[in-house]
Amino acid sequence: MRLAAIDIGSNAARLLITEVSSTKEGRPQFNKLNLIRVPLRLGFDVFENREISKPKRGMILQTMKAYEVQFIKACATSAMRDAANSEDIIRKVKLETGIEIKILSGDEEANMIYENHIAENLDTEHSYLYIDVGGGSTELTFFSEGKLKYKESFNIGTIRLLKGQVTEKTWDEMKDHLKRNTKSNLPMIAIGSGGNINKVFSMSKKKEGKPLPLELLKDYYKEFSSFSLEERMRVYKLREDRADVIVPALQIYINVMRWTDIQEIFVPKIGLADGLIQSLYEEVMQLV
Repeated sequence: MRLAAIDIGSNAARLLITEVSSTKEGRPQFNKLNLIRVPLRLGFDVFENREISKPKRGMILQTMKAYEVQFIKACATSAMRDAANSEDIIRKVKLETGIEIKILSGDEEANMIYENHIAENLDTEHSYLYIDVGGGSTELTFFSEGKLKYKESFNIGTIRLLKGQVTEKTWDEMKDHLKRNTKSNLPMIAIGSGGNINKVFSMSKKKEGKPLPLELLKDYYKEFSSFSLEERMRVYKLREDRADVIVPALQIYINVMRWTDIQEIFVPKIGLADGLIQSLYEEVMQLV
């Protein structure tokens, strides 16, 4: 069975195509066939002008037409939540492609990331905090003693930070929420998702399955911040749509980890698109 998920984020859209087969025990096995990132950068339109511009509307349409698979799930997050013309875009996409885009609330977005069930496969001697940083929002999900304890979405994202649209009050709200809701007798570990933390992990040359220490994130933050955007692109061979957002992304991860006294972050290759695939699979199996 071939499934596809499209995650339309504030900085980029991700198209994930997955083949699902069964193990000998009858459990589903998810094999990623293709993951394509399209730098739509919707947040730069929406967080400034409250609308998605005509060129970007065309790009969304082209992105949605790209693949033909049996089952597809498409969702959009922070930028489309805030865009005044999102309903028009959704209607046009449905008309021209037959694909329905669902705009996820912050709560639903946190749920979808949790659909990956990473923490359930880790030891029970730790508590885990999922940190998913996007262009428009950050989703936090706290998992302890085998249970989901807390989840929340905050309008703190990389593009909002670049645009100077995150107030001290919003930072304080996130800090207070974390202090109140992530108390645990077990040592805590972070699980990071999002393109920026994945990029930092690959640059760190750490072995798969090894965590990144908080101190290393701080070092990268200082190092990247000391360069201009053009220098960052040249020195680290980064695309512009990664070089500008990687600094505010690190700022978010560092703050969250500091406020929760977490010293290490694991970076499995998961994201919202993976959660969408899991959710789509469950929906399809109910129809079979």
